[in-house]
Amino acid sequence: MKAASVQEIKQELSYLSPKQLQELCLRLIKYKKENKELVGYLLFDAHHQEAYIENVCNAIDELFTEINTSHIYFAKKTLRKILRIANKQIKFAGSKEVEVSILLHYCKQLQATGLAKPKNQVVYKLLQTQLNKINKLILLLHEDLQFDYLRKLHALQSIQTSI
Repeated sequence: MKAASVQEIKQELSYLSPKQLQELCLRLIKYKKENKELVGYLLFDAHHQEAYIENVCNAIDELFTEINTSHIYFAKKTLRKILRIANKQIKFAGSKEVEVSILLHYCKQLQATGLAKPKNQVVYKLLQTQLNKINKLILLLHEDLQFDYLRKLHALQSIQTSI
């Protein structure tokens, strides 16, 4: 069975009544947690980007406190899990500014753990990859925002080189 294109779905949705649209949306979010989270973001958080960024950063902070540093293997798994959660929240927002803010916070927290040293190559590479990604994203932002975020990025990178 072939899936309908976005244009076909959009056209078909235009024929539905508001009641039918509501039932369709509720059915869609009923079965998948990620759909429910996306609709929750769109309804409650999309209008308050700063508060959303702050909530995501607080959640990241909480997850960083749960890192098991007794063995580097468990720490790596937890760091990847936190990054997956952050990327999911970034995907919901769909904004480069939100993405840069959240990734900067993730990198800052990662450096604060002290795990991102060259001897821990996987974690070090994870941090470097995220810093490179942030650098590329910053270049896509408005000039005023670029200046602010570049300053924060350079501060993170200067801490990284001093380790």
